[in-house]
Amino acid sequence: MTATALVWLRNDLRITDNPALSAALKHGKARAIYIEETDSRLRQRGGASRWWLHHSLNRLSEALAGLGVTLETGEGVAEAELFKTIRRHGVDAVYWNRRYGSSERDIDAGIKARLKREGIETESFAANVLVEPFEMATGGGKPYSVYAPFWNSLRKRDIERPLPRPRAGKAIRPTRVDADYREPDWGRKIGRHWRIGEAAAHQRLEQFLEQLVMDYPEGRDIPAKAATSGLSPHLAFGEISPRQVWHTAQAMAQHAPSTASAIEKFLSELGWRDFNYNQLYHREDIARVPMVEKYAHLQWRHADAALEAWQRGQTGIPIVDAGMRELWETGVMHNRVRMLTASLLAKNLLIDWRKGEQWFWDTLVDADPANNPGNWQWVAGSGLDASPYFRIFNPVTQGERFDPAGDYVRRWVPEVAGLPDKLVHRPWEAPNAAALAYPEPIVDLKVSRERALEAFNAL
Repeated sequence: MTATALVWLRNDLRITDNPALSAALKHGKARAIYIEETDSRLRQRGGASRWWLHHSLNRLSEALAGLGVTLETGEGVAEAELFKTIRRHGVDAVYWNRRYGSSERDIDAGIKARLKREGIETESFAANVLVEPFEMATGGGKPYSVYAPFWNSLRKRDIERPLPRPRAGKAIRPTRVDADYREPDWGRKIGRHWRIGEAAAHQRLEQFLEQLVMDYPEGRDIPAKAATSGLSPHLAFGEISPRQVWHTAQAMAQHAPSTASAIEKFLSELGWRDFNYNQLYHREDIARVPMVEKYAHLQWRHADAALEAWQRGQTGIPIVDAGMRELWETGVMHNRVRMLTASLLAKNLLIDWRKGEQWFWDTLVDADPANNPGNWQWVAGSGLDASPYFRIFNPVTQGERFDPAGDYVRRWVPEVAGLPDKLVHRPWEAPNAAALAYPEPIVDLKVSRERALEAFNAL
């Protein structure tokens, strides 16, 4: 009887450098499954993430078919869905790549134990971070809580080289998977801004390294500039692995030494992603629980109207509104502007950062279980190695510094596009402010800064 292996895919929707898939192909006949898990212990995907997943699964189905592997999808509790598939196809081995949230680890451990009890071969692999969280520790053997020493340690590590693309088997006809999904109207809008799948991820990386990376250290802070990699959703879904990004960038630095400094900066941001995964692994649920305990006692405001204005990009503060509208249109937001929008919500408006994190979780195509809450806690001050509580970004002066000609604001906030540069970030100072059809600021930045400092000092 032919040996049949099942690869359980999660956030690793790629062919190359997929050790679980490679193991399944070596075992014998291989099948693949993706399960939309409904376990109450798990956080369900947001709408934008779910949209990307649908298209990514269908791109992956086509690629797997070229290897002779059928991809099927299921919905429910993972253990039940897996064992139904095992019985149906006579599977004698199951492989997957590891994930790092506490609930996910508990689920995987329980499934692995049952597989072993039933005599089914099983193995999990490292595939989705540069170095696994349990392999990174301080000299005292504790998890890192400060990024600089974490990065200094990580960058000296011998990062494992990516696996090659598996050899093709006899190609089969690809199946359309996730057939019950119904694309929302806004999906077509977001889709105009993206190409999805493994091939698109590698093309984006290549374009970034060849055309944009030299401008990255300074240009990454300019929201109107195309100076960032745009890889975040591809990494979130595992359409490309961090090891592939690391070694491709390192090869470029060796081939073109003039790019080395810029690439080092780029790779340090990839290291920040690993740092967030270390926090996810070692802490309580970081989407709900402040990593610094005293922040659990912060007195947040209940201000539903202000929260809604923030969500809709109607705060009256142009660069914040530009970011929130960019998010709604494209499924992403420029990183500098993410910090400004988060700071306004958590500090000036003194609204619980978890409400902002949840909005991002639902609207970002790159929503990530570690980066999303890790970065929100950084801005709110409750994370490890976080922005100090007294650092409250002024979105007006930040806009004038990083978008001096107002190019970014004018694109996303057309109500102020006709103002001169010196007023585009301060439309309330314009002589014709009342005629702009643009709201007054919902908060006084100076007064609200003092209010936030008082609340944080009270801790």
